[in-house]
Amino acid sequence: MEHSDTTATTTTNSSSPLSRSHSSSPSPPPPPPPVVASPCAACKILRRRCAETCVLAPYFPPTEPTKFTIAHRVFGASNIIKFLQELPESQRADAVSSMVYEASARIRDPVYGCAGAICQLQKQVNDLQAQLAKAQAEVVNMQCQQANLVALLYMEVAQSPPPHQQQQSSQQLVDNFISYPQSYQTSACFPDENSLGSMWEPLWT
Repeated sequence: MEHSDTTATTTTNSSSPLSRSHSSSPSPPPPPPPVVASPCAACKILRRRCAETCVLAPYFPPTEPTKFTIAHRVFGASNIIKFLQELPESQRADAVSSMVYEASARIRDPVYGCAGAICQLQKQVNDLQAQLAKAQAEVVNMQCQQANLVALLYMEVAQSPPPHQQQQSSQQLVDNFISYPQSYQTSACFPDENSLGSMWEPLWT
C-alpha cells in the first residue's frame, strides 16, 4: 500500500509541470468590439435607426444638424428621401444644397421665398451695371477732353515760330531799316516838301 501511494504521488508531481506549461501559454486576443457608427443628423432628428444604406447619411452628417432641420421644416423627410432616390448619385449633393438654400429663403420670406432673393440680387446687378456704364462714360469724356487739349497745344506750338527765328526776323527788320530808310518812309510819318511848304506859308499877305 505504501508503494502504491508513493507511485501515485510521483506521477502527480511529474504531471504538474506539464499542466503548468499548458496553463502559462498566451491566450488568443479577444475580438474587437463592434464599431457603432454615429447616426446621421436626419436619423438622429427623426429618432430612428440609421442603416448603412441610408440615403440621407452622405448629405446630412451628424455635425450639421441645422442643415436637415431647415430642409425638413419646409419639404419634409419623405419628400427629401423621394427626391434623392429619383436622382443619380452625382446630382444628389447639388440637389441637397438647392433644397437647403430654398428652404432657408422660404423661412426668411414666406411670401416670395427664393424668388424674392433672386429679384433682389438682380436689382443689385442692374444698379452695379448702371454705375459701371456711368463710370465708363466719364472716363471716355475725360479722354476726349485730354485729346482736345493736346491737339490745341500742338496747334499753338506749330503756329508759333521758334525763339531763334523770332530774334532773327527782328534783327533783319532793324538791318533793313538802317540800310534802306527810304523804304520805311510814308506820307503819314514823313510829309513831302510840298506839304511842308504849305504848312510854313506866312499867315499875312
